[in-house]
Amino acid sequence: MALRTKNSYGAITVSDDVIASLAGHFATECYGVVEIVPYNFSDSFTDVFKRNGKSRGVRIATKGDRIFVDLFVKIKYGLPVSAVSSSLKKTVKYGLEHFTGMIVDSIDVHVVGVKL
Repeated sequence: MALRTKNSYGAITVSDDVIASLAGHFATECYGVVEIVPYNFSDSFTDVFKRNGKSRGVRIATKGDRIFVDLFVKIKYGLPVSAVSSSLKKTVKYGLEHFTGMIVDSIDVHVVGVKL
């Protein structure tokens, strides 16, 4: 499902793939995040055929004008998990809300592992 809104300029539609790519981009720019990993086998299998790998490991659900995000990441060894995940949530929330104009209802960070 895509996000749809109207303003004085007309109707705006943003697809879930674009939102997932943006969330992946914002997540990789966050300090402490080493990589975003696929959340299941089918995601890693379809990643071979995708041109844009930024949306792998990002699951998006939209309902009305609300965005729900799940991120599956590996973080840098030696950094506090709570600090990295808190920073990641704030960075992705601000970026998505600023870009789409919609409300990010929740961001769930799943730390899959750590990397040196």
